Amino acid sequence: MNRQAQAVVLLLFGGAVLKASLTDLHLRYVKEGLRPFLLLTGAILVLTALFTLWYEYRPRRTAAAGDDHDHAHHEPRVGWLLLLPVIGLLLVAPPALGAFTADQSGTLPAAAESDYGPLPEGDPVPVGLLDYASRSIYDDGRSLGGRRVKLTGFLSTGPDGGPMLARIVVSCCAADGRPIKVGLSGGPVIDVPAGQWVEVVGRHSAQRAKDPVNQADISYLEVDEWQPIRAPKQQYE
Repeated sequence: MNRQAQAVVLLLFGGAVLKASLTDLHLRYVKEGLRPFLLLTGAILVLTALFTLWYEYRPRRTAAAGDDHDHAHHEPRVGWLLLLPVIGLLLVAPPALGAFTADQSGTLPAAAESDYGPLPEGDPVPVGLLDYASRSIYDDGRSLGGRRVKLTGFLSTGPDGGPMLARIVVSCCAADGRPIKVGLSGGPVIDVPAGQWVEVVGRHSAQRAKDPVNQADISYLEVDEWQPIRAPKQQYE
């Protein structure tokens, strides 16, 4: 790979990063708060590539006698591997982690806190899956107070074959994503395939189960009603 080819690959790579950053595509890989860093990285890559091309094709003075620096340098071919993420971002961008990941990974252990504050006003009140699981398991549902809550996630299959609600929790990027799962009991039959995003309204259930993958506790929700929805813009929690 000569220097011109390196610059073109770098330009494509920077362009792919900018495209992902300027659209919602980056939300499949990283948290929304990292978008400014992606924009800066993409801009630096593009500028570096453009400067390299300008340097290579700029008008040159006549080489001094004995100057032998115009010959081509052979760089390691491993640089062509940079085309793989470019192709992935521009042509075959994979979807966000979903039901398959949830089936293969154990549920994220709920977070234990010393004090759980009251739920916000509203009926039903929207609650994140990790927050609901933490209140249900470590607070025995006391801070849920019998209120109706609305949980949003995609359907997965529970250890008993029943439906579960899941969502991928990420700390930084999709590489560290793990599912949080909430079992669904009672209520109307949920007859949509795994992976379908749904909104579920219900109340706390004392039922619990063990995740067969990592034996972590799984809380349950007594379903009052549910409806299928489109995947949200921010699919990770």
